[in-house]
Formats: sequence, structure tokens, C-alpha cells
Amino acid sequence: MHERGSSSSTDGLIETHDDPDPVRSGRMVVMFVENPALRHQWYVVAEGADVTDAPVGVRLLGADYVVWRSPSGEVTAAPDRCPHRESPLSIGTVEQGCLRCPYHGWAFGDGGRCVEIPSSGRDRPVPPAAHLATVSAVERYGLVWLCPDDPEGTIPLMSVEDDPTYRRINSGIETWATSATRMTDNFMDISHFPWVHLGTFGVEQNTEVPKLHLEALDDGWFGYRYEVEARNDTGGTVASGQEGDVVHRRMSTGFHLPFSVRSTIHYETGLDHLLLLCSTPVDDTTSSFTFVVWRNDDFSTPTEEIIAFDRAIGAEDKVMLERVPGVLPLDQQATVSVQSDRPSVEWRRQLAALIGS
Repeated sequence: MHERGSSSSTDGLIETHDDPDPVRSGRMVVMFVENPALRHQWYVVAEGADVTDAPVGVRLLGADYVVWRSPSGEVTAAPDRCPHRESPLSIGTVEQGCLRCPYHGWAFGDGGRCVEIPSSGRDRPVPPAAHLATVSAVERYGLVWLCPDDPEGTIPLMSVEDDPTYRRINSGIETWATSATRMTDNFMDISHFPWVHLGTFGVEQNTEVPKLHLEALDDGWFGYRYEVEARNDTGGTVASGQEGDVVHRRMSTGFHLPFSVRSTIHYETGLDHLLLLCSTPVDDTTSSFTFVVWRNDDFSTPTEEIIAFDRAIGAEDKVMLERVPGVLPLDQQATVSVQSDRPSVEWRRQLAALIGS
């Protein structure tokens, strides 16, 4: 037992205890932002289309970063503070690809190198400490991915990106008042469909979940395959490309550590609808969320009509998750799981191993 406000470390997690029995009371907080293993993974922090002629401020794992396009056009990221007097660079400007500090006008170019200190004139050398300590940042699938420390994880593979018969649709970035652990657990789960998604596709679904067999899926994803009967109202008709009150879906759901989930939907017409769901821990109980869709349709339906149904599904998840407090414990003994929870239990096991190593 710990004194009020004391902390301990279990399986690589930092726990703060404000209750004699924090697990039973649900008041255990897992401090992801203090776990060094997560700093070596990749996270979505912005859409590439949003990084144009101005710097973008983002927050990841409790730290602030600035993202901009350097003179070469590549996305560049660094801690959001000028090395001079620690002004936030995200409120500065970008001039011909150089990030300019709003406080004293210092300018930073490719690789975060300081290329101008106005007060020093042109003849004085730039101090080595004036250069920004950039972090790894790349663009993929229309998204900006950031890794705060030396990358050890990988960005999830979506090989469909290279198939010209599919179009990609990006959805924007949202902020959810919930933990990335709860989001990923939810996206790996199908037993909530007939309860949470009554307004979209869940009405016609059987509440009993058949035994799920976990397996290695394509492109390095790990998860399971299943089939469902889904309601096919107006929004569903646009997404499925089929008429009728109910539509049959052959699906798969898999995860990529730490917080990415892929869902594939195959309709009897041959239409494929693939989703990449990315949850990014802003801090322990706030996350940013985006989803990306790939479809092999005829490209005639406007993109916003296509993703409107997926947005409605996400909104139903958001309402539920924002009512569940705290971080989902990775300790399997802290919550009760049944056979339908096998996918999320396996994801929790692998995540616990990752951050406890």
C-alpha cells in the first residue's frame, strides 16, 4: 500500500496512487508521457496539407513541437522553443522555407540549422548551440508522422497506397478527451457494435460474438477476420455502394504497435473499403485522432460523402470513450475480459511488453 500521492513503477509503467486500492477504484494513472520506450515510436501529429506556409504547433507525449516545411520542401520538426530565449517557434513565420522566431528574428533552415541571427549581423559566426535539435519527421499517406527519439518502431504499412485502382481520402485531425489506450482497445473490439453504433450500422448485428482466431494479417498487421450483417441506411448505402436494408461485410481488424489499427471491409460487389485509424497520445488522457480511407470505387462519389458514414461511427465511439475516465490499465488483472476481448487483450499484452522492455 502506498501513501496518498506516492508513486511506484510496475512493468515499465509509472503509476500514481491517490487511493489505497487504485486498481479497484479505477484511479490508477499510467504515465505514458514519462515512459521512454514510447519516445522511439511513430505518431501522427498533422496532415501534410496543413503544413504549408506557416509553422504548425503540435503536442505529443506531453511535449510541444513545431512542424514546418524547410527550404527543400521536406517536413521538419523540432521542440517548440527557440534556443535563444525559448520563445515558441510555432507562433513565428516561415519565409522561403526558413522558420523565423517571432521574438528576436532568428531563422532556421534545412535540418534546423540556424542561418541568421539579425542582431549579430552577417559577419559573426553562428554559435553551434543555436541550431535546433530536430526530431524525426516524415510524410506518409497524407499524414505527418513524428518520432521524438531515435526510431525503433516503424510506421504501419498500407501497401494499398501504391495501387492506382484505389483512392485515398484523408479526414482531418480531431482531439478526443480520452486515452490512446482506450481508443485502440475500442477499435480492436467488435462486441460494442450493437450497443454503441445504433445510429449507424449496429442495429442488425448479433450481440453474440463468435470465437475469434488471432493471426498475422497482410502488411505486418496482427488481428482477426470476421463477418457481420450491418444496417445499410442512407449513409451506409453511400459507403457500401449497395441498396437494401442490410449488407453483408467480410472484415478484418488488426493492430500495429503502439496505437494504430487497420480495418478492412469487403462487400459482395467487390468493393473494398480500408481504414487506417491512428490514435496519438497528446498526454495521458487526451489524444488526437485521424482516419484514412482507401477505396477501389469509380471515384465518382464526392469524398466527403464517402467518409461521412465513417465520421458518424467515430462520433459514436467518441461519445462513449470520453465518458470512461483515465487510462485503460495494461495489467490484465485490473479489468475483466471475456473471449470476445481476445484481440484487445493481445494488443494490451504486446504494448505492455513494449513499454516495459
